[in-house]
Amino acid sequence: MAALLVIIPDVLSDIIKKGEITPRYYNPGNLFEEVHILMTNNDKPEPQKLRSTVGNAKLFLHNIHLPGSKRTLGYKPWLLKVWARPAVKLAEKIKPGLIRCHGNWFNGFLASRINKKLGIPYVVSIHTQPEDFRGEAISAFGKKYFRTVDFIEEKTLQNADIILPVYASLLPYLKKKGYTKYEVAYNVLNGESLKEKKNYTLHNPVSLLSVGRHFRGKNPENIIRAIKKLPDVHLTLIGDGPYQGNLQRITQECDVENRVSFLKAINNDELCNQLSDYDIFVVHNEYLGIPKAVMEPLLTGLPVIANRRKGESVPELQDDHVLLVENTPEGYRDGLKKLIEDHEFREKLGRRAYEFAREKWAPAKTEAKYVEIYKKVMAQAGN
Repeated sequence: MAALLVIIPDVLSDIIKKGEITPRYYNPGNLFEEVHILMTNNDKPEPQKLRSTVGNAKLFLHNIHLPGSKRTLGYKPWLLKVWARPAVKLAEKIKPGLIRCHGNWFNGFLASRINKKLGIPYVVSIHTQPEDFRGEAISAFGKKYFRTVDFIEEKTLQNADIILPVYASLLPYLKKKGYTKYEVAYNVLNGESLKEKKNYTLHNPVSLLSVGRHFRGKNPENIIRAIKKLPDVHLTLIGDGPYQGNLQRITQECDVENRVSFLKAINNDELCNQLSDYDIFVVHNEYLGIPKAVMEPLLTGLPVIANRRKGESVPELQDDHVLLVENTPEGYRDGLKKLIEDHEFREKLGRRAYEFAREKWAPAKTEAKYVEIYKKVMAQAGN
């Protein structure tokens, strides 16, 4: 089978450090014998620690560092074309049967240039609602930057053989932009480590888990405040971010330091193995999408409490399999009390979550879907 060229903006060393490694993530179904990962940065991750992400394939790592705004006069497309030339030469040497972009950023620009010059097909996954981040740009430079990037990203999506939104709430954005070649393809999760929850008997104290980066859109402050009047619970927070120090101060303010544990990171294998041992997963997320950190507990059957977000709701987070509450200390407290006191409701919620998630993003199913899509795109291109 032909080689696969994966182009990413990610700093893989950080992903390794956080333990977020998923087997065959870059080579679903062991479809390819060679996987070349091209990073648009100067990161030099340890290849051995990425071996499992490409399965049985040979792994090759490459860098083509994205120059700064000044060198490209604000990321002018004609100067970015000069930057893309080494990527085109690399692809000409590798002769991949397919290019895969995880996320649509400047990595998508490289894929589109290779496609234009060499005719190699490419697929692009989108993992975030772009307008969420555009709206957060408050400086004049930030707004100008995103206007430039918008143009590049839109051209990339227009020319892609297929766009792969990783959750359903991205569909309205794609439809509004007029894109027609797309298919929802959920992220492949760690199926080798996730375990179905069998026992819904509560621990003493009740074990609560929250996973996610700690910043404005995912601030778990109200979750911490909620447990102030729930003395028989213990909350574990896994994640890091700019709000970390403030969250630790809030535990002191609420006098719950002894009932809240902070872990900056945990190996994904270890986390997935432990998920079903917790009693309740609780999360705050204001973004229009479902994070991987929430998909995983749902797939184990762990009961989940999430906030009702402002505006459009997330299709994958609905009342029949997730308990939705207001993003207030009272909202989370009342939701936790309901799950703690009503064993039948708690167990039914978890089992419905398991069935829903298994239908939507069971690892074997999602991995097979990517294999099917890759084969179809390459066949259409004659590769």
